[in-house]
Amino acid sequence: MTLDPALFRPEAIDPETAAFVTELEQMLAAFPSIHTQTAAEVRAARAEGRGWRGPIVYSDRAKERAIPGPAGEMTLRTFVPRRVEGAYLHFHAGGWTLGSAREQDPRLEALADACNVAVLSVEYRLAPEDPYPAGPDDCEAAALWLAKNARTEFGTDRLVIGGESGGAHLAVVALLRLRDRHGLRPFAAADLACGAYDLRGTPSVRNWGERNLILSTPAMNWFFGNFVPPEKRDDPDVSPLLADLSGLPPALFTVGTLDVLLDDSLFMHARWLAAGNDSELAVYPGGLHMVHTYANGLGRRASERQHAFVRAAIAAT
Repeated sequence: MTLDPALFRPEAIDPETAAFVTELEQMLAAFPSIHTQTAAEVRAARAEGRGWRGPIVYSDRAKERAIPGPAGEMTLRTFVPRRVEGAYLHFHAGGWTLGSAREQDPRLEALADACNVAVLSVEYRLAPEDPYPAGPDDCEAAALWLAKNARTEFGTDRLVIGGESGGAHLAVVALLRLRDRHGLRPFAAADLACGAYDLRGTPSVRNWGERNLILSTPAMNWFFGNFVPPEKRDDPDVSPLLADLSGLPPALFTVGTLDVLLDDSLFMHARWLAAGNDSELAVYPGGLHMVHTYANGLGRRASERQHAFVRAAIAAT
């Protein structure tokens, strides 16, 4: 494993990306910081199109279905292409507090079509109303359901698990729980973007400060506090960077160099390899948190690499 230090130097950031970062930082300055609001206030603003990303775009192709969950029925938002070669279980971003399976329709629809996979996005319970372990319990239940039903529901047992930010964390927790609690390793690959894997705070989280580039140190502390109290954060079920990671599937870790959670991906990639698993690390100079979701060149390259990783995993299964 070799990391090129040139990736992390300011001169590695291309002009388009640098201009995008400047423009977005200026735009974010016009919005109140997440940690100065309640979760309900942030959710309401986003639902009404008053968030910095603007109105939510919904797809007519999305279908919702209910499956059994630990607290009653739970919803999967699905995108099924004409030809299904595999299934992708997705956990949305939002720091265990925000977001919804309904907020990433265009990206998930594109994933389904580009990779010929049925995409199932999980509507898991959110903190602070339902703190740890509610969200992880829901994600475990969804992963277990897909492992047992993919063949009959979608005609395939070629499975990939993935998510971004808090969703990437939940994907790793689900993999560990299926291995340890159910003796199952059904997923061929893990597509993990800009995740948080140590909820005690990695150095990049602790040292970032107040600068608002989607996230900041106060914002991450707000998310952590909503989800789980400090005394539980040494538990590998909360901070999977601390877990035994042996026997997990090949993973792709995607992260930008201007992501507050940079160290989480760097450290987890190294630990994934050290546990004897295959792992790829895609580092994008000047990339912000959720680098793969932006409509610029860097975002497209990150998204295309994820699609290639998923296609290769499905083909190799």
